Amino acid sequence: MSQLPADTANDLDLLSELVAKAKRAGAEAADAVLFNSASLEVSYRLGAREDLERSESKDLGLRIFLGQKQAIVSSTDISPVSLEELLQRGLAMAAAMPDDPYCGLAETDRLCRDIPDLDLYDDQEPTPEVLYDMAAEAETAALAVEGVSNSESAGASWGSSRIALVTSNGFSGGYASSSHSLFASVIAGEGTKMERDYDFTSAHHAADLAKAAVVGTAAGERALGRLNPRKVESQKIPVIFDPRVAHSMLGHFTSAVSGISVARGTSFLKSSLGKKVFADGISIVDDPHRPRGLASKPFDGEGVANREWLLVDNGELMTWIMDSASARQLGLATTGHASRGTSGPPSPSTTNLYMQPGACSREELLAGVATGLYVSELIGFGVNGVTGDYSRGASGFWIENGALTHPVSELTIAGNLKDMFLNITPADDLTFRYGSNAPTLRIDGLMVAGT
Repeated sequence: MSQLPADTANDLDLLSELVAKAKRAGAEAADAVLFNSASLEVSYRLGAREDLERSESKDLGLRIFLGQKQAIVSSTDISPVSLEELLQRGLAMAAAMPDDPYCGLAETDRLCRDIPDLDLYDDQEPTPEVLYDMAAEAETAALAVEGVSNSESAGASWGSSRIALVTSNGFSGGYASSSHSLFASVIAGEGTKMERDYDFTSAHHAADLAKAAVVGTAAGERALGRLNPRKVESQKIPVIFDPRVAHSMLGHFTSAVSGISVARGTSFLKSSLGKKVFADGISIVDDPHRPRGLASKPFDGEGVANREWLLVDNGELMTWIMDSASARQLGLATTGHASRGTSGPPSPSTTNLYMQPGACSREELLAGVATGLYVSELIGFGVNGVTGDYSRGASGFWIENGALTHPVSELTIAGNLKDMFLNITPADDLTFRYGSNAPTLRIDGLMVAGT
């Protein structure tokens, strides 16, 4: 298991002193967070190196409480003089703020006391040459797919970050994470009959990335498969969502069960706690402690001990997703889902979210469709979070008698998320490729608008 960089201790010392100064200066409570980041990114196109970018940054946020008032100030300058000015501005802002009856630090008994090592940090920083070689290999493989005519670009990147958080009621902790990624985006066809597509891989550790040639070949084959799309007539049919778009359903769900939306009464699921919101057999899990998980974190943005949550169990909604403020507004306890930046207060957010796989294969889902749509790309954000009305542009493949026959495009899928959730059937092909993951999903009875 990887160890925290030694600099984390210095980060915590700096934040502890800043929080202590805030208390001495009159703050009733305070917390401070520091992000140290570095990144390296390259791009490559048609056999030639293009861009090379490197960045390093520090970003500190201080939150000050005076009674039921709070203020958040941030700075990229962490010199003693700058931090003293930051503190004074924060105190003045807090004094001028209106009361917020729900603000405040997390309850002490909720704080994380044993920070797990989730193996999120790879201490091997690649050189630009290594990244260029990866991008070149991916693009070469993509261009080798017969029918691929051009390249938008291929690219590889690395990133590293340290996160440290200190609160005046007893939490002090930090962790490090790294990121590695690779992508290829290419064009198939000629003239006015061209289509583009892409593939990518990302991981905390370089060893967990997919092979560059595999990424490139997949990008080329995806672009080739989209050539000569047809239009279809408007009709109500079953729609099957490829895993690379299926996880969007989880995003719509988590927005609807966010404590903030529920407390404001702006969610179409605001009255659904403890009720059936998905089809029988559907379970949705959020797991912040998945080793090497893309969205893993050992504690939440308020220093609260986080854990795995079964958000939906056999179709039943089991909990809201809450930070401390939204939980207080709802008369409940935080679920350890606070996410934090430096320029605003914490807000609820999921970690490694996934829908558990179903019992049937992707092929079995397809086999039951006489006429339908297989969606591989979604366009736009036409979702009404208050009513659940859903309307998004889409492209993919037409299904006839259980088989994908030809590509289709310029379609719109419409329905209501309440009905859609209750009619989801998941396949058994769940893989963990994103921060939020779902298997192939079939939803019956959706309106597909075409010609």
